Amino acid sequence: MTVASLYLDLSDNRIDDIGAKYLGEGISKCVNITSLNLNFNVNSISENGIKYLGEGISNCASLISIDLCLSNNKIDDIGAKFLGERF
Repeated sequence: MTVASLYLDLSDNRIDDIGAKYLGEGISKCVNITSLNLNFNVNSISENGIKYLGEGISNCASLISIDLCLSNNKIDDIGAKFLGERF
């Protein structure tokens, strides 16, 4: 089965860097996805977790549209810079 669009609302779920790592690994397998909407507001993702997510998302070579919500996490300037460099 090929997934073209993915929407995940995982806001306020206590997701930390390890959870973000597993999510990034899963997302990285969706290589044909064209639209990605991820809501990770109000979790505990830091710069390490955002690196995992960024690496996973960067494997989605067919991605045309992305909506990534990350407010109220623990992402600092380094994490934001890394994410910006990935996209």
